[in-house]
Amino acid sequence: EECVSGCVCPEGLYDDGQGGCVEKEDCPCIHNNQWYSSGQKIKVDCNTCTCQKGFWSCTEYVCYGTCTIYGSGHYITFDGKFYDFDGHCEYVATQDYCGDKNSSGSFSVITENVPCGTTGVTCSKAIKMFLGVSNDTQCIYISNYKESQRDVGDDIHYGNRTVGLYLVIEASNGLMLIWDKKTTVFIKLTPDYKGKVCGLCGNFDDKSNNDFTTRNGLQETSALKFGNSWKQSPTCSDVTQEIKPCDLKPHRKSWAEKECSIIQSEVFKICHSKVNPLPFFEACVHDACSCDSGGDCECFCSAVAAYAQECIKSEACVFWRTPDIC
Repeated sequence: EECVSGCVCPEGLYDDGQGGCVEKEDCPCIHNNQWYSSGQKIKVDCNTCTCQKGFWSCTEYVCYGTCTIYGSGHYITFDGKFYDFDGHCEYVATQDYCGDKNSSGSFSVITENVPCGTTGVTCSKAIKMFLGVSNDTQCIYISNYKESQRDVGDDIHYGNRTVGLYLVIEASNGLMLIWDKKTTVFIKLTPDYKGKVCGLCGNFDDKSNNDFTTRNGLQETSALKFGNSWKQSPTCSDVTQEIKPCDLKPHRKSWAEKECSIIQSEVFKICHSKVNPLPFFEACVHDACSCDSGGDCECFCSAVAAYAQECIKSEACVFWRTPDIC
């Protein structure tokens, strides 16, 4: 049986898809219209696939989707949409209570955004993680380096641990939350939730063009209208304009650009072709301009760490921290 179709090769040899003939052991594989030689490996989500005799052999790990909220209102949805939203309220980051008011679900993650600086930008300083169904829920409240629990139910269990700089909370329903105890939170979900969630983190359906779906199910083009629809309290005022801290604090702009240039420098060169550095550089400058109430370095470090994290996801490991930098 031939491993690929094409020209006729002598008996015992197979078409390699590129005009040549090879033995069965050397048959290539195809992925996204590209040919790969026998033994070559590719990354598909969190799994590694190896070409073997014309067929892909893949590991079978469960691949989490990740939503990132960091710095002064920066969001990267489960489907990779990057946007900014500076809301001063509590907002639904993600939940599986979607659709009509009586829809069932098992979790909700709420982010509390508060001002971080004098320019009006906001940061996520507290997270509420609700687990459970109906009235039998447990709320894990994370703020100020502490984690507390109340309203304990018994339908979903969770555990927490510290890994390096991060607090990790993992629930039995496939939800994981990773927090740096400052202004960065990673929300991870198993593939079981694809297309079943809603909120500021999008709907996790592998398409980024429909991530701005409001609470009412409408698709928006404006990040402001989309973000406002997910506020928890109707008494909070809507955000009406995008804040540009470097315009408000022009004396900080050159310093911010100088510090954040590390993202576009040789230090991250290995990552540039895999993850576009420009939106992360711009977000870093935005944060460095806005953090004018102390904590300048904290905002800068979180912004660079966010790019480093995306690089790691794309298998570009960068060692950027030094005794002088973060």
